[in-house]
Amino acid sequence: MLDEKNDNLQDKVEDGANSEPTQENKIEQESIEKTIKVDTIDNAVEITSEKNKVIVEEEVEDADLTENKSESEVVDEIDDHLAKASEKNETIVEEAKVNYEAMSLESLVEELEKLIQTNEVHKINNQVNAIKSAFSGIFSKLLAEKKATFLENEGESIDFSYSNPSKIKFNKLISEFKDERTKYYKSLESELSGNLELRVQVIDQLKDLIENADSKTMYSKFRDLQERWKKIGPVVREKYSDTWRTYHHHVERFYDLLHLSNDYRDLDFKHNLEEKLKLVVRVDALDLEKDVNVAFKKLQDIHKVWKEDLGPVAREKRDELWDIFSAATKKIHDRRHDYFRDLRSKYDENAEKKKVIIEEIDAYDPTGNVSHKDWQSSIKIIDDLRNQFFKIGKVSRSDNEKIWNKFKDATHKFNIEKNKYYKDLKSVQQVNLDMKMKLIAQAEALKTSEEWESATEVMKKIQADWKEIGHVPRKYSDKIWKQFKNACNQYFDSYHEYKNSGSKEEQEVLSKKKAMLDEVRAKIDDTAELALETINQIVAEWHDLGKVPHGMRHVESKFSKLVDRLYSKLSIDPSKIELIKFKNQMESLVAQNNYRKLDGEQIFLRKKIDELIREQKQLENNISFFSNAKDDNPLLKNVRNSINEIGSKLDLLKGKLSILKKLEY
Repeated sequence: MLDEKNDNLQDKVEDGANSEPTQENKIEQESIEKTIKVDTIDNAVEITSEKNKVIVEEEVEDADLTENKSESEVVDEIDDHLAKASEKNETIVEEAKVNYEAMSLESLVEELEKLIQTNEVHKINNQVNAIKSAFSGIFSKLLAEKKATFLENEGESIDFSYSNPSKIKFNKLISEFKDERTKYYKSLESELSGNLELRVQVIDQLKDLIENADSKTMYSKFRDLQERWKKIGPVVREKYSDTWRTYHHHVERFYDLLHLSNDYRDLDFKHNLEEKLKLVVRVDALDLEKDVNVAFKKLQDIHKVWKEDLGPVAREKRDELWDIFSAATKKIHDRRHDYFRDLRSKYDENAEKKKVIIEEIDAYDPTGNVSHKDWQSSIKIIDDLRNQFFKIGKVSRSDNEKIWNKFKDATHKFNIEKNKYYKDLKSVQQVNLDMKMKLIAQAEALKTSEEWESATEVMKKIQADWKEIGHVPRKYSDKIWKQFKNACNQYFDSYHEYKNSGSKEEQEVLSKKKAMLDEVRAKIDDTAELALETINQIVAEWHDLGKVPHGMRHVESKFSKLVDRLYSKLSIDPSKIELIKFKNQMESLVAQNNYRKLDGEQIFLRKKIDELIREQKQLENNISFFSNAKDDNPLLKNVRNSINEIGSKLDLLKGKLSILKKLEY
């Protein structure tokens, strides 16, 4: 009896032990591991490039959006831009659209090295900054993963270090780039100062030429000075406009004093007038340029040609021509002014939207979270808010630092709570791992045991305990599960083999029962009717033989079916035969140690008896409605017949229940 109860329990528990963790559990554990790994170092994988992304174009910040500027103020502003560009001595070129964010660390290093080797250092600052931003973001994620792995392996944060060949080479290239850029700007500073001295010399010589005019040579000397002026490179920004105005003033003086060579002067005036009128047409055409930034850059180029390459026109046309040119310039400037004003308004609107999201993140309360599922839901909410924040767009440079710091503070507050939960969860998982390792040690020790009764009980308890223990770190989960499952399977495979083969005594019982089955079959084929006592004696002899091996219990069912056929040949009350058959069936289950079916049969009988009793009471209650009816009333007869039938059924079921109660199991 004890063997079979252990066997039934083993079937149930071992089924659980031999089924791997569900896919749902695996997904949940993987989700936990990823969350722990990503957030181990306090959100170190924060999107590092966002701070760069929210900064607006420098022109928006530098643009003077003062309303109703005069034409002279507009020209002064353009002169300032022109002086700035002249000082840098840079050619404005369109940068190639390269998705640095999608590159690997190695590819970014190669791209940076190629960029530095094939371009002038002062013209690639934007590209270098874009590569730096992409490299920083990718390396930060890699560094976070390496540190998370280090901490998972019981390392201390203070001891963590990580070296990467790509990072070393990248730092070296950036350092070389900065050194070369510093050399360039030092050289440029010296060059700008030298150019300023050369321009001052030209101005002084032009003044001397005017004051000491020689009609025979003055024009040719003037031409020489003009060519020298054009060839002199840029000067410092602060001196650009003053030197040009001084030079231009003396050029106009020279033309005003030029009397001897009127033909040359008039020809020069005519040429300059024609060229400047062409420039006016080019400025007017810029109004059709859709990109206002492109239009403004072209406008600066036109102003540079007007100032640097062309001389004055006849005095009577100077003011008129300048007014036309200034008016055309102001139209382009006003377009740019409106564009940047709208853009700045958009940046202000973006700033307000970002502040609203920051307030939502800051106000979010995760303290009610008690499970990984709760935290995953909260993480999704915060991630959605973060994504909204990043998608809003740029804000002004003056707002950027403040907004970025508030955003970091709000997300950091959430991350502190999240990381605390997963740090504690990681500790719990380590405890779970230790507990499961102890169970594995127990299973390993018992897997070859032949103390079947005691070892089986312990193995079942080990399996039950395993199910009650929670998650372990995912990197150990599959390994320890296979180790545990193999130990359990080895033991229960041996146990099943033992149960199915049976002892020597059980094999002898099996042989005797097989022989007895043949004898019973022969009696069924005999036309002579057996006495009830004879059949009962056959059943008693069968049970007295004992148990057969566990794997051969089907002979019990065969015997029961044969005996039922013998009983069916008897000329006795069918209900009595049914009780006899039932008793034999139940005794067969006892012989098979099939207590699960015995218990199930008893539950079924009690339930059925209760149902029939309720039905009988209802019918007896219905008879009260026939108090005035005659005995031969068809409906009344039908109710009484039903009550009698239920009574017969109850007697039979109670008889079966009584048989079950008397059985010892």
